[in-house]
This record gives sequence, structure tokens and C-alpha cells, in this order.
Amino acid sequence: MTYTAQVKVMPHKELLDPQGKAVLGGLGNLGLGDIKDVRIGKHITLQVEAATEADARQIAEEAAKKLLANPVMEMFEVQIS
Repeated sequence: MTYTAQVKVMPHKELLDPQGKAVLGGLGNLGLGDIKDVRIGKHITLQVEAATEADARQIAEEAAKKLLANPVMEMFEVQIS
């Protein structure tokens, strides 16, 4: 069966997000100063062939751990549908 895995990768909250800070500055320059923080991450969609939803989740989590996210700087969440 084919499952869709949505992988959300975000920088750890404790770490500086330079891309988010640059976007926040740009938003301020556009008159959108009410926005107080921006965090930039990645949204990755995988089509996973697996016998069960649990197997699909395990495959997607392995992909995130090995390639899609840097565990030193980023955290990830996986949703299966």
C-alpha cells in the first residue's frame, strides 16, 4: 500500500534561525511590524510503499534521521496519511 508521509523539519528553538531573522526584518520593512518572530523550516512530502501505516512511519522517520534533518540543528515531525 502507498502512504503519504508529511515531514516537517524545523530548527531547534534554542538555536538562532538566521533565515527567519532576515525574513522578520523584511516584513518589518514592509510595514508588518506586528509579526514578532519567524522560524523557517522545510515541509517534505514522501510517497512510501509499505505494508502498514506503522511501517510507513518507520521508513519516513529513518529518512528524516539519515538525510532530511540534521539532528544537531533541527527537529522533525512525521505525519502519515
